[in-house]
Amino acid sequence: MTQEAMLEELEAVAARLAVKVTYEALAATVGSGGLCRVKGQYRVIIDKRTQLGERLAALAHALGQLPMVSPMLVAKPAANRASKAAPDAAQGAAAAGQAGDDTVALSRPVRDLLRHYQALRAS
Repeated sequence: MTQEAMLEELEAVAARLAVKVTYEALAATVGSGGLCRVKGQYRVIIDKRTQLGERLAALAHALGQLPMVSPMLVAKPAANRASKAAPDAAQGAAAAGQAGDDTVALSRPVRDLLRHYQALRAS
């Protein structure tokens, strides 16, 4: 899976969680960006001058700090089976970022990346 695809998947997770992700020019003293709360809503602001890998790490780190991401990290084998049985229906659900309930069927690389950042937060 490419870094671009992983970043797109993380952006979809953020959208599903109603976390606004923006790419803006940030001062060097701020760093590459991170998670904040504006008027009660979570936002992730990432420096638009960062490289793709840095954007990916910043977004994964920010989402890993959110407690509501934990339930999403469970693999959804039922969604995978459904995609094999009915590819068109499963593709529509995947495009919507849904696995049928409050979880999202995440690719293994993205799931592992989010788990890594959650483990860092917990330690």
